[in-house]
Formats: sequence, C-alpha cells, structure tokens
Amino acid sequence: MARLDTVLAAINAANAADPKQEALLYGQRMTAELDRLFPDADETLRIAARGQHVERWLLPRSDYPEGRIGYLEWRREQGRRHAARIAGMMRDAGYDEAAADQTGRMLRKEGLKRDPQVQALEDVICFVFLKHYFAPFAQTQTPEALQAIVEKTARKMSPEGRARVLREFDLPAPFAAAFM
Repeated sequence: MARLDTVLAAINAANAADPKQEALLYGQRMTAELDRLFPDADETLRIAARGQHVERWLLPRSDYPEGRIGYLEWRREQGRRHAARIAGMMRDAGYDEAAADQTGRMLRKEGLKRDPQVQALEDVICFVFLKHYFAPFAQTQTPEALQAIVEKTARKMSPEGRARVLREFDLPAPFAAAFM
C-alpha cells in the first residue's frame, strides 16, 4: 500500500500545479467514483483512475486542429503522455514494468471492450463526466450535438455501466434511450 500511496501523492502533487486547479479535483472525483463502482479495484486501476488527466493542461487542445480529427489526435497524444508520466511515477515508487505497462494500456484505452480493467476505467470516466461535467457541458452544445455525445458516451460503456446509469440518473427519454 505504501507504493500506491506514493504514486497517488505524486499524481496529486503534479496535478496541484494546474493553473486552473481542475486536475486535482478531477483525479479525486475519479478515485471516489472508482471506489464506489469498483471497490475491489487493484492498484493499477486505482493509479490509472487518479492519473487519467495527469498534467493535462501541459498539452492544450488549441495546439491541435479544430474538428474531430484534431480532437482525436490530441486525445491519443494525451493518453500517451499520461501513460508515460504515470509509468515513471510507478517505477520511482517500486512498481515493476508489467504493472506500469498495464496502467499505460488503461490510460491509452488499449483493449476497450476487451480488457475488463480498461473497460472499468472507461465506465468510471463516463460516470464522472455524467455526474460532474455533463450539465455545464450541455449548455454549450446544440440539442443534436448533445444527443450525439450522449450516444457516443453510452457506446463506450459496458452493459453493466449503461444499466447503472439508467438506475442512478434521471435522464430525459432521448438520452436514456442511448443507454438501453
């Protein structure tokens, strides 16, 4: 447990440098949601959840072209950066390469829908988005764009995660249909 505490503290310290003070809170929300949804998560999943957006502000979205292609390039690069940064923290705390590699695969979303840990991380990400960020985000979108985003979010989730969304959130019918 000391290794885990060391890595989580390193992630918190890195995220505390966020000029907008969003990264630390996001990591804490990810951990809280992971604890709620997957209380038996192993250390690699716990580290991936806390490190999901480690130092995200260092690579601004504005450095990439507008539109879906630019967004996907930025997101892939963020995943690579997060995986590399967290792997270094894990090695410094005494984790072996296998553990660092597994956490990196989760952060890069490799094996989504095939690897249970990658899928668990994605479900946690979606719950955090729906619980904490969806309402303000929705105000910036057209109804059509918002429906498409809800549908994409639902497609990324496991069947169990989608069912849980329907139980825990009071969604308007068109949004709820995406999770059925």
